[in-house]
Formats: sequence, structure tokens, C-alpha cells
Amino acid sequence: MAHPKRKISKQRRDKRRTHYKATTPQIGTDSTTGEAHLYHRAHWSEGKLYYRGQILIDATEVE
Repeated sequence: MAHPKRKISKQRRDKRRTHYKATTPQIGTDSTTGEAHLYHRAHWSEGKLYYRGQILIDATEVE
């Protein structure tokens, strides 16, 4: 039976066993404005807050 020469630390062992991976964020383009944004997130464009192609907040009207 093989024996390791050095003890593997708990932190090193757990880093190997983890399933968390670094991934690139999913970026989509809005159909109405053409702006790039993260999926499932509202985004500002020209003073308006858009989500799924609809205006949620229009900051240009507020005075």
C-alpha cells in the first residue's frame, strides 16, 4: 500500500474536491436598445432602466 511522504493539508484537499469553478458571465443584448448587459439583470440606458425590453424607471421625466 502506498504511503504519502507528506501530509496533505485540509485546505489543499478541500480545494481539490470543490466544484466551484470560475465561469465567464453570460452577456446578452437588449432587443430595444441594443445594449450589452448581464442576463436576468436590469440595466440603465440613456436615463432609463430597462428589463426584458421594457422600461421600468424613466429618470428623464423626474425634475
